[in-house]
Formats: sequence, structure tokens, C-alpha cells
Amino acid sequence: MRVPLSWLREYVDVPAATTPEDVLAALVEVGFEEEDVHGFDLTGPIVVGRVVEFTPEPQSNGKTIRWCQVDVGEANGGIRGIVCGAGNFFEGDKVVVTLPGAVLPGPFPIAARKTYGHVSDGMIASAKELGLGDEHSGILRLVQLGLDPEVGVDAIALLGLDDVAVDVNVTPDRGYAMSVRGIAREYGHATGATFRDPAERDWADVEPGNGFPVAVDDRAPIRGKVGASEFVARIVRGVDPSRPTPPWMVARLTLAGIRSLGVLIDITNYVMLELGNPIHGYDLDQLAGGITVRRADEGEKLTTLDGKERTLSGEDLLITDESGPIGLAGVMGGGTTEMTDATRNVLIEAAIFDTVSIARTARRHKLPSEASRRFERGVDPLIPFVAARRVADLMVAHAGGTLDQEVGGALFGEVFLAEIALPKAFVPQLIGVDYTDAEITGALETIGCEVSDAGDTWSVIPPSWRPDLTDKWTLAEEVARIHGLDRIPSIVPTPPSGRGLTALQKGRRRVANALAAAGYVETPSFPFTTEATNDLHASASGEHLPSVKLANPLDGQAPFLRRTLVPGLMQVAHRNVSRGFTDLALFETGIVFRPEPGVVYGTETVPPLAERPDDATLAHLNASLPPQPRHVAVLLSGNAVAKAPGNAATAFELADALGAVQTIATAAGVRIDVAQGQRAALHPGRTGVLSVGDVEVGYVGELLPAVAAEADLPGRVYVAELDLDGILSLAGDPEAAASLTTFPAATQDVSLVVDAAVSAAAVRTALVDGAGPLLESLRLVDDYRGAGLPEGSKSLTFALRFRAEDRTLTAAEASEAKLAGVAVAAERFGAAIRD
Repeated sequence: MRVPLSWLREYVDVPAATTPEDVLAALVEVGFEEEDVHGFDLTGPIVVGRVVEFTPEPQSNGKTIRWCQVDVGEANGGIRGIVCGAGNFFEGDKVVVTLPGAVLPGPFPIAARKTYGHVSDGMIASAKELGLGDEHSGILRLVQLGLDPEVGVDAIALLGLDDVAVDVNVTPDRGYAMSVRGIAREYGHATGATFRDPAERDWADVEPGNGFPVAVDDRAPIRGKVGASEFVARIVRGVDPSRPTPPWMVARLTLAGIRSLGVLIDITNYVMLELGNPIHGYDLDQLAGGITVRRADEGEKLTTLDGKERTLSGEDLLITDESGPIGLAGVMGGGTTEMTDATRNVLIEAAIFDTVSIARTARRHKLPSEASRRFERGVDPLIPFVAARRVADLMVAHAGGTLDQEVGGALFGEVFLAEIALPKAFVPQLIGVDYTDAEITGALETIGCEVSDAGDTWSVIPPSWRPDLTDKWTLAEEVARIHGLDRIPSIVPTPPSGRGLTALQKGRRRVANALAAAGYVETPSFPFTTEATNDLHASASGEHLPSVKLANPLDGQAPFLRRTLVPGLMQVAHRNVSRGFTDLALFETGIVFRPEPGVVYGTETVPPLAERPDDATLAHLNASLPPQPRHVAVLLSGNAVAKAPGNAATAFELADALGAVQTIATAAGVRIDVAQGQRAALHPGRTGVLSVGDVEVGYVGELLPAVAAEADLPGRVYVAELDLDGILSLAGDPEAAASLTTFPAATQDVSLVVDAAVSAAAVRTALVDGAGPLLESLRLVDDYRGAGLPEGSKSLTFALRFRAEDRTLTAAEASEAKLAGVAVAAERFGAAIRD
């Protein structure tokens, strides 16, 4: 909200020496955010001049300039010769002259310079060059503004161009501050300066009558609230829209960020900024019968003031007459009844519309306006009578005409302001400051509340312009704000015992930290994808799987929620590769959405947004959600070791992906076994199924070349994905670290011949189970298939290391443990020691 200081001073005492920065600092103290300071950026000398005479001089380029003699007053050098390209002024006209040394917005310095064969000793200015509007086709003639000043006087002060505006950010809950009235009140709260309310009037002259027929027929109120709770209509007859808007009004509107559009529209905008109540003016002669406020019929059409035809929703609130819709209530008027240069009689509308209805309409039609911004925040319900009369008085004063004394409108019921019970001990307990009773009641009365003592509590009636004050918490916030937030002590609260991260949360962090420490980069991605992508990456064979489809997707091409993290990692990898980053080790932890077959998810029941749902409603909502386990996935592409002098580049291999799986397993505290498997998107023969015991928890492998190429990923790409919540739930209690021993290890190898279909992981498990507690480690070192072996068999060679904590093992003890493991492998798979 931009507020010119000259306007602010009309309603609150701002000392003459106060700078815009001082005003902003005061407003910050009561909770506003400062934005900027705006001015006209003019530097004098800029004076009033009179065109004594001019000579038209046609030029070779087809343009005609005027060589003018302009009297700027004896104190400014008398008559000066000035070249001007405009042709809309006459001899004797008084104009604005920028003399050498002046600076116009841009910045555009003015100096005496030779042009068109003359030395132009200054410049005659247009409204646009002075920053007063967009009109640049001609010179600003002061007679058009109704001004006849003395020659040589300062034009900056004359036109109000010496004013500045402070700009503050108004939060959605403080709509009353979207006005000069509201900002002036808040400046008074911050500094103690005397505030003069521009809305105070003698209520005897604003009683409703039958000046103009208005009806409200809201057959489909939103949330049970009628769309229009108040509608005031005033009529001014015989106006002259060709009259100029007063310069001081144009200057203030310009500083407030609103363009001057003619005296009638300027007045409605001026009062909106002044009092916070949006005003709309109708050409009374274009109205057909009375006004009815109603909901739109679905598909009804309306052409708004911006010239666009809009298809209306049944929720849109309309202003209509006998011809049909003439405006979107509280958002924008219609083109058929707008005020024009031909308007002679004006109907003034000042109303109160439902906040939610206006907000939804503005967003539905992508039509934010100064009016809708105020209505959706809430307008003082006691202001429409005052605002309508203020507009009428300004139109009579500056556009001529006469005011019909009778007031028209509808719904003039008494405004009900609910009482709030405020316990006397509540504010100090909540804020943590020992406010006295006088400080609390004083702060509340300062902001306009009526406070009465009711024993252990106060009964507080908020002011009509503060719809955000609804309970004791908001009242407490106001007390803290008025007395200064700097009084609130900075004390770190003592956390209650027994709280902290859950075991599941700790496990998730351990896994993420371990992957990051191993050199992987975490890259969160969006959970939106296509159904085909889900089927390809989330299943073993590519069969169709149920997926959750969004009713309102951000991207219509990807309306489904992901069942797997891998496609998101592939998108991130593609984005990096396209920007030259080809060596990638990525990981992500995040939820996936895995609906169960045959179950319908989602609910059509939307609980009220203004209150917390009860337990039954929450249970119903939770039941409408699909299972959402948290997964962890990694992707490797490019080189693990970059090329360097003396060293060749080393590309990522499947072993690196298996290493990532081992990192996850170690951090989670589980042992993950790998067995041969298959996935629709992975290379056959280079795919492993991951399991903890008998529970499958994920997969690892190399992407099919076609799948990698489809994603524009070069070379071989390796991925792994695990059910993170699943493996953490399977982890037992953390094991104590093994004690270190000084006794030496005994190492032995064994080569076993088994059927080629038997996995090495299964044979390894058998050896571990049979070898007993002396076995410290076991790893596969060779897989041989060829001459010297029976058809359809293979030879697996394992390196075993044995160690005892209390003695040096003998070779016989190590051999006995090894053979015990071989015996279990022979029993399970018919394994035989290779000769």
C-alpha cells in the first residue's frame, strides 16, 4: 500500500521534519514490512511559463516545430526561446517550463542545446515527462487543470510534485490497512500522534431510503453467507466528465500507483484509497431498471471493462439490471454501463461483499483488481454510507452536478460485532511479558476495541474494521504489537524430556548421511509421472499396476503419482548431462504411492476449512490415502574416477551399485542378500533382487540400453532402489561393535561345483550357516564355467577367513569349520569340492 505523506498528514499529525524513512520505521514497529519510498524524481528549476508567441517552422523530415518565446518571470530570466515539437497549445497559454539545470524522471537532465537551428533554452513539458500520467501527445496546458497561476511560480509545488509516498506490505489478515485511513491509524498507534478519522460523519444524513431500487437475491450462498451484506446507492446528476481532475488528486493517485483516467473514475479510486471501500460508478442513463445482486447462471456471459468476454460460473456474484449482467461484484464492472465522456448522471455503488466469494471469482477469472484485493481481505461494514457520500461530495465539487438527497440500497441491517471473552491472566501467560491490566486494556482501546470488566475476564468488542480479531489469541497479539515486540524476552524454551527423533527417523538420517559421505549427491524430485513410466520401472515384467491419478495435476502430461524413485533420478541425470555434468552419483529418499489392487482411494467429502476436522473425519480422510512407504534409490552414470595424468578413467560398474546397497545395509543395520532376478527396465543377467532374510526389499541392476537412450543418458547407467521403511523395520537392535583381537587369522579357499542355476548368494549363505562363529568373512573370488566341468554346472571359488577371539586357530580347526560349511552346501544344492 502506497501512501503519499501529504495525504497521511490530513488524518494524523506527522511532524514537518519527519522523513519517509521515519514513517516507515514507525510502521515497522507495529508490524508492517517496509517496501520502498516513491517520488516524482524531479529537480528544479521547473516553473510556470506563458507562451508569448511562436513561429511554426516546417522541417525537411516532414515534421513542424514551433520556435516559442516563453515568459518565465523576471526572476527566471524573463522571456526565453524554446523549441517545441507539440502543436496543442496557443499563444497566451500557461505551461510548465523545465529550465536548464532541471532533471526530469529517467533521469533526464535539461540543458540549453542547439536544435533545429535554434538554441532551446529549456523545455515545455508534457504530463508524461513530469511523471503525471501516460499522455505524451501534447503539452500540459494549465488551463485544462483549472489553474491560472502567476508566471514564474514553482510548478513542482503547484502540481503536488514535491510529495513522496511510503510503501508498506499489507498482510492478508489486515485489510483495514489497505487505505490511508488504516495506515494513518497505525502511525498514530506507533507514535502516539493524534489520529483524525475521515469516516466520522453525522449518521443522521446517511439513513437508507428509496433513492434507487436495489435487491439481493442470492439463491446459492457460499458457506451459508449471502454474497452482499450491504449495498448503498447514491445518485449525482448533471456532472461534467470533461472537467480536469485537480492536480493534487492526480499527484496523489500517481504516487499511490493508480493512473489518472478522468475526473469521475479518479474520484472513485481516490475514495477507495482513502477509506478502503472499493467504489463503482455507473452511467445512470445506461441502466435498465433497478439493480439486482445475484449468482450467475452457469455459462452466462459478461464483457468486463477490460473488453474481454467472460464465461461465468454459478458461484460468481453478479451485479445485474433488467438487461442482464453489468458487472462482476467486487471484482470488475461491465462495459455496457461504464462511465464515459458522455456520462451526465452517475449512480455510485458502495457495498460489502463476502470475502470468500470475491476471492474465488478473482482467481477463477485470473482477474485481480484493487477492489478484489480489498474485498477478499474484508472491508469495514460501517463505511459504505460514508464512502458513497464522500464520492458524491467530491463529484459535486469537482465535476459539477447535484446530489439526490435520498439514499438507495438494500440490506441495511444492524452490524453485529461479537464479544470476545479475554481472561485477565491470559495475555501475560501467552506472550511472556508482565503487562499490567491498564496496559492490556489501553492497547485494546487504542486499536478501537470496547473493553468492559467482567470479573476475572474482560469482555472485548472489536472495532468494525478489524474482522481478523476473532478470539483471545488475536487480542493478545495486538497487545504485544502495540506495546512493542521488542519487549518479548528472547528465552530458549526448555524442551520436555523424552522427545526427539523416532528410531525410524534416525534410521532414515543414518542412511542418507552414509550415502552422502560415500560421495552421492541427494537430489529430491517431483512425485509426478505417467502411467507407462510407473508400469515400466515399478514392476518385474512391465505389467499394468494400479497408480494414483490426481484430479488437479500441475502437468496434464504427468497426472499420476510415482510408484518408484528411479524415473525422477533419471530426469535429474538427464538435466545434468544436458548441461555438461556427465559423471553422476545420485540418490534420493522419498515416499512412493503404491495403491492396493481393487481399492478405491480418494474422497468427495471436503471438510470445512475454518475448523479442525473431528477424529471420525480424519480417520475417513486417512483411509482414503494409499500406502506411502519411503524408498531410497541411487543412480550411477559416467566415470567413478576421472581421467588424470598417469591414470585412465574408471567407469562406474555394477559393483559400484552393489557397493551403494552395502552402504545402505550397513547404515540400516541389516544384511542384504543379492540374488539373480529380472525387472522390465533392467538388463537381463545384470539385475539383482535384494532381500533381507526371506523378505524382498528392492532391486539393483543396469538400465536397458533402450531405456537409457530414451532418457538421453549416455553409456551404461546403474540403479538400485530399496524399501527404506521396510529394511529399517526389519533391523533388530543395534549390535555392539566387535572387539578387536590380536590373534592372527587363518585363511582358506574352497571351490564348489554346483548346478549353473544355483545362485552364488545361496551357496554363500549355506557356507556361512555351516561354518559357524569362527568364520569372520567370506567373499566370492571366481565363477568358472568351461572345460573340465560337467555340462550345465559352474565352479564357485570362495575365500574364507577364520579367527578366534581367545587363541590362535590351528589349520585343522579352520579346515573343520570350512568343511562344515561345505557339508551344508552339499546338503542344500549338491555342491561338491572341485578337484
